[in-house]
Amino acid sequence: MEAISQALQPYKEHVGFTAGLLTVGQMFSGCFVCNDIRKKGTTEGFSPMMFIGGCGLTILFLQHGMLMGDPAMITTNIVGFSISFAYAAFFAFYTPAALKGNFWRQVMWSGLFTLAILLYAKYENPAVVEDRFGMIITVLMLCLIGQPLFGLPEIIRRKTTEGLPFPMILSGTIVGLSWLLYGVILNNVFVVLQNLAGVLLSGIQLALFAIYPSKPAPPSKKRN
Repeated sequence: MEAISQALQPYKEHVGFTAGLLTVGQMFSGCFVCNDIRKKGTTEGFSPMMFIGGCGLTILFLQHGMLMGDPAMITTNIVGFSISFAYAAFFAFYTPAALKGNFWRQVMWSGLFTLAILLYAKYENPAVVEDRFGMIITVLMLCLIGQPLFGLPEIIRRKTTEGLPFPMILSGTIVGLSWLLYGVILNNVFVVLQNLAGVLLSGIQLALFAIYPSKPAPPSKKRN
């Protein structure tokens, strides 16, 4: 990978800028999910973790970018946090009263967890913190990306991908590929592994759309 990294060094700024631009664009794909929520008038059936987790993860990626001293990652995640925060606020607005308690509990636990990892980064040995912090956020990112797959049994039972955010998954795959290339240029194993695994998980979810329709089939009418 080092030889490829050296060969691509002249393109580092261009690839980093493009990856950042695609990431910001990908984050706006959440508007499609928000529009579905708006039309339905409720968040029932939608998971808030894609937005709450997005807030926490962008903060952690921002910290990682600061540890690496990488301007592209820093700028991208500052913008990313702002967008994720707006989505989370939108989700809270449309969450019915009966579900608000669950929503705020997820916000609280996500916030505490994010704070704990930031404190770890602050007090860890500077000689190893970048690699260990990178390993932690790699695992967290994979959990967030793969979260829709926890509903796989239900998807198979209902034979529909309704509820899966197709625009976010598709754009996330494209963004993952761009950051994968940037990770190769940086010769940073954690950036490469994060995005390689992310692309694979997104690919599995995209395959579900090829197998099952986005809307459940109407119930068949039985003849008397």
